Amino acid sequence: MSTNRYPKTQIKPFQFLQAIGRVILSFLMTAGRLSLFTLEGTSHCLRGPWYFRIIYRQMIEIGFYSLPVVGLTAVFAGMVLALQSYTGFARFSAEGAIANVVVLSITRELGPVLAGLMVAGRIGAAMAAEIGTMRVTEQIDALTTLSTNPMKYLVAPRLIAGVTMLPILVFIADIIGVFGGYLVAVYKLDFNASNYIRNTLEFLEVSDVVSGLVKASVFGFLVTLMGCYHGYNSRGGAQGVGRATTNAVVSASILILCFDYILTEAFFAK
Repeated sequence: MSTNRYPKTQIKPFQFLQAIGRVILSFLMTAGRLSLFTLEGTSHCLRGPWYFRIIYRQMIEIGFYSLPVVGLTAVFAGMVLALQSYTGFARFSAEGAIANVVVLSITRELGPVLAGLMVAGRIGAAMAAEIGTMRVTEQIDALTTLSTNPMKYLVAPRLIAGVTMLPILVFIADIIGVFGGYLVAVYKLDFNASNYIRNTLEFLEVSDVVSGLVKASVFGFLVTLMGCYHGYNSRGGAQGVGRATTNAVVSASILILCFDYILTEAFFAK
C-alpha cells in the first residue's frame, strides 16, 4: 500500500513556479553578462592604445555605406509625412502648419529612429555575423593567444565608430527628410516655396536638432553593442551565428524604441 498522501498531479503548480524562476534567473544572468560586457567595452574605448585603422574602416562601413538606405528612408518618410499632415490639417484649415510638423517630426523623432533601425538591420547583423564567425572558428581565441585583447581589437573600434558616425548620418537624414517634405508640399500640394522654407527655418530650434543627434549617438552605441555582444557570445557553429544575427537585430531595434522614449522624456518632459 502506497504511503504517498499527495498525488503527482499536485506537483504541477510547483513545476510552474520553477519554470518562472528559471526564466527570471536566465534574464538576470543575461542582463549581468551584458552589463559586464558593456562596462568592459566602454572602458577599452576610453583607454588606449586605439586601432585607428580599424576604427576608420568601421566608420566607412557604418557611415558611408549606410548613407543610401538611410537617405532613401528619410526622403520617403518626409514625403509621406507632408502628405499625411496635409490630409489631416485640411479638415481644420491648418495647412500652414505642415512645414512645422515635418521639420519637428524629422529632427526629433523620425530621423534618429528610422536611421537607427536601418543601421541596426544592416550593420548590427553584419557585426554579429562577422564576430560570431570568428568565435565559432576560434579566431578570437587565436587573438588571445597572440596577446591581442579581443575586446580592444574587435569591440572598441566598432563602438567608437557607431557613436561617431550615426549622428552624422542622422544630420544628413534630417536634411534629406525635410527636403522630401518640401518636394511634396511645393510640387504636389502647390505651396509657395519661399513661404514653406521660411516657416521651416523660423520654427526650427537648435534644441530640436541637438536632441535628435544625442539620440542618434545613443542609438549608434546600442546597435554596435548588440551586434558585438551577440556575435562575441555566439555558440554552436553556423546555426549559432544565425541566431546571433537575428538576436542582434531584434534586441537593437527594441532597445532603440525603449531608449527613444526615455530620451524624449528626459529632453521634453515638463
